[in-house]
Amino acid sequence: MNKFTIPFNKIYLSGKEYEYIQNAVQNGRLSGDGIYTQKCHQFFEQHYHFPKAFLTTSCTDALEMAALLLGIQEGDEVIAPAYTFVSSVNSFVLRGAKIIFADSETNHPNIDIHCIEQLITPQTRAIVVVHYAGVAIDMDKLCQLATKHNIPIIEDAAQAIDSYYKGKPLGGIGAFGAFSFHDTKNIISGEGGLLSINDTQYIQRAEIIREKGTNRSQFFRGEIDKYGWVDIGSSFLPSDMIAAFLYAQLENLHQIQAQRLAIWQRYQEGLKPLSEKGYFEIPTIPEYATNNAHVYYMVCKNLEERSALITHLKSKGISAVFHYLSLHQSPYFKDKHDGRSLPNCERYADCLLRLPLYYELLETEQNYIIDEIKKYFTQKK
Repeated sequence: MNKFTIPFNKIYLSGKEYEYIQNAVQNGRLSGDGIYTQKCHQFFEQHYHFPKAFLTTSCTDALEMAALLLGIQEGDEVIAPAYTFVSSVNSFVLRGAKIIFADSETNHPNIDIHCIEQLITPQTRAIVVVHYAGVAIDMDKLCQLATKHNIPIIEDAAQAIDSYYKGKPLGGIGAFGAFSFHDTKNIISGEGGLLSINDTQYIQRAEIIREKGTNRSQFFRGEIDKYGWVDIGSSFLPSDMIAAFLYAQLENLHQIQAQRLAIWQRYQEGLKPLSEKGYFEIPTIPEYATNNAHVYYMVCKNLEERSALITHLKSKGISAVFHYLSLHQSPYFKDKHDGRSLPNCERYADCLLRLPLYYELLETEQNYIIDEIKKYFTQKK
């Protein structure tokens, strides 16, 4: 019998979620933009100084709003990393865009900025970047490139809450930032997301698109005497009960982050000796970036090694999982890809392994995980 049974993820509850949900119900306003939605908006705008923040039903919806705001249409091209979740690009495919996939860096799963410029054409309408594991890409280099070609940047910051680039919050640098509060993230509401509007020219239209293409928000504020259909849009507003749950999490942001960072650091210190011997690679954090401890990953030498390690850990009651498959090789897209090899992306798809990381992971459990990894590689040798 295994000493532990350790899941990959376990949700964290602050203790206030049920109280705030009950309060939202008692307020009698369960639809979008209720009291707790406004509290969440204020948190992001005040804490991270986003010019405007809008809660959405998911990060996917936040990205769909960005695609609508940019007027993405048939024939447009959008550059994006191939090593990411499908939501990063699906929003633009739905508008008729062609996705031009870029490779990852050799030493990090983030998009390789150096290969982006050669992918830009007169049809390029946006560059999507994903801050993998909450670690920033070099945004100065990217912004210089985007400014040179007059192309807006969309930050897929699904994993990047409370992480920074040279002191600037991720999701607050490009024209838009999209966040996720899925229950695998640091801060959760089960499902849910947020769009940060950093280019202020889009704020007014974003409010309309988010409200089914109507100016209803202006009506509720008393700015107009009736509202109507004025633009395209959809229903992107989450229930105020979701916002209530989220707000309870946001109140505990610093506590959650401190605990996750401590767990991340124990992995880093415990696995460093094996990494230095060349058994696998561990994460590196650039000087310009912070680490928000969204995931802890290791990069094995090959697919066979990773599969064997997953099997070994599973036999010991430890759930460790791989991450993305290469989108350019996916069943949907492989016939649409231009044929370029994206070797770094493919290596991460085959070799990257994520270890359990959640608030309630005990130090004894974590030491057990590290010990089992050590046993696997030393016994194998």
